[in-house]
Amino acid sequence: MQEWLPPGGHIDDNEDPVQTTLREIKEETGFDAEIVPTQSQVIIGNLEQVTAPHSIMIENVFDKKHGEHQHIDHIYFTRLLTEPTTSTSDLVAHNEHPDTNAGWLWASLSDLENEESFLTPNGDLRTPPEDVIKLGSAAIRHVSSIQ
Repeated sequence: MQEWLPPGGHIDDNEDPVQTTLREIKEETGFDAEIVPTQSQVIIGNLEQVTAPHSIMIENVFDKKHGEHQHIDHIYFTRLLTEPTTSTSDLVAHNEHPDTNAGWLWASLSDLENEESFLTPNGDLRTPPEDVIKLGSAAIRHVSSIQ
């Protein structure tokens, strides 16, 4: 079953969550992005800080390789690094694995708030899960408020 989910993946060795987020977006869509902080940092001069995620979610999953386990999801809000020369609805993402049946789409705030369904690459009409709708809506509102 296909779901409409944002880009994501596992942290590689010697990688922090911000580096993972930006790498996964680039690998899965072909786009360069930047983190949009959702809270201020305390200024600390003697140590490097990593931008805190908007939220951390725990997801119970089951797969054939690892069995039953949990994913700890660091949720960051991001935006494209450069302004597109075309409307975001016309942008086409390119997955790092073109042989997989993965697809990407741009959902507007209105799409998410109205819980619109979208056609998956398999031809099924699917509404994004609740967490994607709520967090996606929050991200669009936050990023739009500071541009």
